[in-house]
Amino acid sequence: MAKKTTGEFAGRKLKKRRQKFRWNDPKYKRRVLKLKLKSNPLEGSPMARGIVLEKVGIEAKQPNSAIRKCVRVQLIKSGRQVTAFAPGDGAINFIDEHDEVEIDGIGGRKGGSMGDIPGVRFKVTKVNNVSLQEMVRGRKEKPIR
Repeated sequence: MAKKTTGEFAGRKLKKRRQKFRWNDPKYKRRVLKLKLKSNPLEGSPMARGIVLEKVGIEAKQPNSAIRKCVRVQLIKSGRQVTAFAPGDGAINFIDEHDEVEIDGIGGRKGGSMGDIPGVRFKVTKVNNVSLQEMVRGRKEKPIR
């Protein structure tokens, strides 16, 4: 490899070299090409609405042993399918197929999954525009649409 330029007017050359070699850094490349945004089903927004396709039970990772209640959701804005966790005791009973739900990030590191639920990055916050948490607590009833 050629020696680094050191001349009096070498600034342009040094700058170009630095720009060229920055592409070897994965963090730089992902940021500049906006790969995080492109791979994100929510397309950069904090929440999204979708239609419930089916209810699924997902087994917890070791050393825990449980079946976490989740739903498959088809997002309205992008048409992508994602799995969302239904938080709360008996929360899955308030969610039926073809309901409209609002999903939110689950809060894992770097936008990933949380705790012992493998591959689930989202949680359900609302069902038919009513807070799921309020329904679980018994303060509100689910509307019939």
